[in-house]
Amino acid sequence: MATIRVRRVFDDPGPADGVRVLVDRLWPRGVSKERAAVDAWLKDVAPSGELRGWYHQDRSRYEEFDARYRRELAAGPAAQALERLRGLVRGGPVTLVTSVKSVEGSHVPTLVALLEESAPPPEGR
Repeated sequence: MATIRVRRVFDDPGPADGVRVLVDRLWPRGVSKERAAVDAWLKDVAPSGELRGWYHQDRSRYEEFDARYRRELAAGPAAQALERLRGLVRGGPVTLVTSVKSVEGSHVPTLVALLEESAPPPEGR
């Protein structure tokens, strides 16, 4: 299985990060491009502003958020961005970079799950 890591943009890059991909719709406030040290910014893979706003009104709706976000990722520019991200993951280690305060309650776990679901099985199986 491909290596997928998650780091906050405020954390220092690590030597094992591989390709660093910013997966937020908006550029992190107060962070320079040099500090972020990202190789790609796939803003279309982030939830739409409408979905993000809906979820932020009530964080207890994570399961519904996850389902709606998966539907967004199934079509249009979001699907294309997700496919690009899958291609990066197939090429080696990838670190998803985000500025969210609570990664666990964000869109990132959904992205990781989708990437792991579509990863090819380990060789020898």
